[in-house]
Amino acid sequence: MSGQTPENLQYTKNVAVIGSGYWGKNLVRNFYALGGLRVICDTDPTREPWAKAQYPDVAFTSSLDSVLADDQIKAVAVATPAVTHYEVAKVALQAGKDVFVEKPLALQVWQGEELVGLAEKNGRILMVGHILLYHPAVIKCCELISNGELGKIQYLYSNRLNIGKIRTEENILWSFAPHDISVMLALLKEEPRAVSCHGANYLHQSIADVTMSQFVFPSGVQAHIFVSWLHPFKEQRLVVVGSDKMAVFDDTADDKLVLYPHKISWKDRIPVAVKAEAEPMPIEMKEPLQAECEHFLECIRSRKQPRSDGKEGLQVLKILRQCQESMETNRVVTVTKSVTAAEEKPYFAHRTALVDEGCQIGKGTKIWHFSHVMKDAKIGENCILGQNVFVAGGVVVGNNVKVQNNVSIYTGAVIEDDVFLGPSCVLTNVTNPRSQIVRHDLYEKTVIRRGATVGANSTIVCGVELGRYSFVSAGAVVTKNVPDYALVKGVPAKQTGWVSRHGIPLRQPNAEGIMVCHESGYRYKEVEPGVVKCLDLDEDAPLPLEQAVGRVFYRDVAAKKQPS
Repeated sequence: MSGQTPENLQYTKNVAVIGSGYWGKNLVRNFYALGGLRVICDTDPTREPWAKAQYPDVAFTSSLDSVLADDQIKAVAVATPAVTHYEVAKVALQAGKDVFVEKPLALQVWQGEELVGLAEKNGRILMVGHILLYHPAVIKCCELISNGELGKIQYLYSNRLNIGKIRTEENILWSFAPHDISVMLALLKEEPRAVSCHGANYLHQSIADVTMSQFVFPSGVQAHIFVSWLHPFKEQRLVVVGSDKMAVFDDTADDKLVLYPHKISWKDRIPVAVKAEAEPMPIEMKEPLQAECEHFLECIRSRKQPRSDGKEGLQVLKILRQCQESMETNRVVTVTKSVTAAEEKPYFAHRTALVDEGCQIGKGTKIWHFSHVMKDAKIGENCILGQNVFVAGGVVVGNNVKVQNNVSIYTGAVIEDDVFLGPSCVLTNVTNPRSQIVRHDLYEKTVIRRGATVGANSTIVCGVELGRYSFVSAGAVVTKNVPDYALVKGVPAKQTGWVSRHGIPLRQPNAEGIMVCHESGYRYKEVEPGVVKCLDLDEDAPLPLEQAVGRVFYRDVAAKKQPS
């Protein structure tokens, strides 16, 4: 792609692509070729020279806020990591932009419901990047099924296999399978009534590299989807078996769509296969991504609903969640009806977990094996409670709190947003416990402020306060208050330095008293003895989305010297 202005411009330059990395650069290329690209937004500064060289007439920015505030930008295409899709799409819809978001739409059903609702409320276009729905071979296959040429559909399967980019922010199910699920729904025009999924982890302890998902539909059709990024060669094949003909869509072959008019005859009540010659189907060869981008631009202009609109994306998201639940619980998930976010529990609790009536648990929270949440406990949104976690009544837990395995949180504890409690750490609530003395009315208060980290096997003696973004090292015993951003170690714990919001040690200040976080670039300063402030971000403000995904290893930055 040269840096010249694209020819035969069809659309107004009013689209911003958010994220120009592995897949985003392809969206940039196509929206530019169609004449719709106005801005490239990416937080990685190393991509700006590439963007300026390839697309000199397109603006580049690292600020999402500036994109959303620009009235000349009518739509955004989101190609950021999947974990950020919901937040980026949400703020874009709230800013009045039309939104194209790469698959998956979100990671939680309630998030998808919220995005669909926002789009409808604000009169905005919401489209999901299910690219295969725009592939000429898939479009043709839908036509063949619709006009009855394949006969009665009996079963179908899809293999999406490769050896290539291996992700760590999502497993293979969420990375590959959305494409095949969207095609399956488009071909059959019905949702499965039962879902089962099995996976295996080989490269990472908690990220599946291979999954096999099986589906049973109300019409009797069965299907399976096999996905893997540990395969010796690339295979992208869909097979649809009908009573009259069989169709094979192979995206790696020269003939993308081939029909096999095989028949089954019965002799002496025994089925016998009668093979026939393959029939390659002529189809228009057009890049699916270009067709998808053009469809989005046309929807912006005409205000018609996209083929892969938010509701279709939500259907796929629900099935992904059902597959994930089946894989995690090792059971078949039976779907009796289409469940809305209002009807389902807003949180997930493993079948071995005990959640008492009368507790409050927020959207997106996950409660894992053998954990117990008691009556009157309050747990916020998007929290994770690992295995064998106990939360007593009266405990208050904020949003986005991560509680690792074997942690007990007793009455008297107040845990604010974004706190991390490491494996087997201990939170007490009585300084002088005796078995013979009942002190239920004398529980002491322990407060862990926003963003703090409590390391594995550490102990927090009750009655203390851990400051915002403080860091308690593994095995430490904390007996007194810890300031904001303080790093404490040892028994009893003593302060050894300061850490940034990203958990990176802050080295000696420069001549102006500034300490810089080597991961984020944010500046910190000890504004008075024992009080550190972040100069670039309010302590109560959430991290910008682009800063909420780690990009460096601790060892690579912790030992660096502070610049002068």
